[in-house]
Amino acid sequence: MSSTIDIGKPLSNPFVKDGKPIVSKIKATQNPKQDILKAVDAIGGFEKIIKEGDKVLVKPNYNSADPPPASTEPGFLKTIVELLYAHSAGKVVVGESSWQALKTRRVLEKTGALVILEGTGAEIAFFDEGNYLKVDVGGEYLGNVNLTEQAMSFDKLVYSCCMKTHFRADFSLSLKLAFGFTKKSDRVEFHLRHLKEKLVDLNLVVHPNLIIMDGRSCFISGGPFSGEVRKPNLVMASGDRVAMDVEAIKIIASFEGSSLTDDPWSYTQIRRATSLGLGVKSESEYIVVTD
Repeated sequence: MSSTIDIGKPLSNPFVKDGKPIVSKIKATQNPKQDILKAVDAIGGFEKIIKEGDKVLVKPNYNSADPPPASTEPGFLKTIVELLYAHSAGKVVVGESSWQALKTRRVLEKTGALVILEGTGAEIAFFDEGNYLKVDVGGEYLGNVNLTEQAMSFDKLVYSCCMKTHFRADFSLSLKLAFGFTKKSDRVEFHLRHLKEKLVDLNLVVHPNLIIMDGRSCFISGGPFSGEVRKPNLVMASGDRVAMDVEAIKIIASFEGSSLTDDPWSYTQIRRATSLGLGVKSESEYIVVTD
């Protein structure tokens, strides 16, 4: 028997201006705290979603222990945790499950994330060490899937994304980040057929309230473990997955030699997401704020 329990609460996006979702693109400095705060303030601020005492789950990208942008830079993650506590979060948990062949605990040890997060007050949830619940996604391409129970009791869900291409999925941005909530034994089935569509269908039951993207470096080809690196030197924030991913695709595509050469709206992940109503449907429907 499957459940219809979601990860994250499907709240309406509060990061809007004149009814349109906002994406911020802030030039990075040597001060990640200043950059992240500026990016989130530009779309409305942490206070738009964080209420006093909220239990917040932060989902980074530690598919492997390879260096950024393959994985989340630990200092960037630490800063997000500290800012959430500074904005009255009652409890912050960092949760992740790495690539099928890897132990998540070992990955976070190798990246240095465990040491860097010490003293922040954040708890760590290693999803592959916990229990899973079969959930009915209700998608055309994805029906039942096992999702980690450890992620199902939070008031808010915050994404800490990398900016990178992906040799199988075209790119790994905010829409793909939900994959880390799935049971490793289910992931083989994802890759057999319709991978991109299934990744997006998963977003029907996973609802991030805030997306923060580290665009200080990016892969313009290859990925997810290694690739050709460029330095956009940007920090981004939004409450809309489609708008965020389209803007990130445009940034990656701006570099010569990028593997992303098509219209951002033509990629399967984006087309599927717009058809499901997971975000905006065109560039006229959102606002980009820069510094």
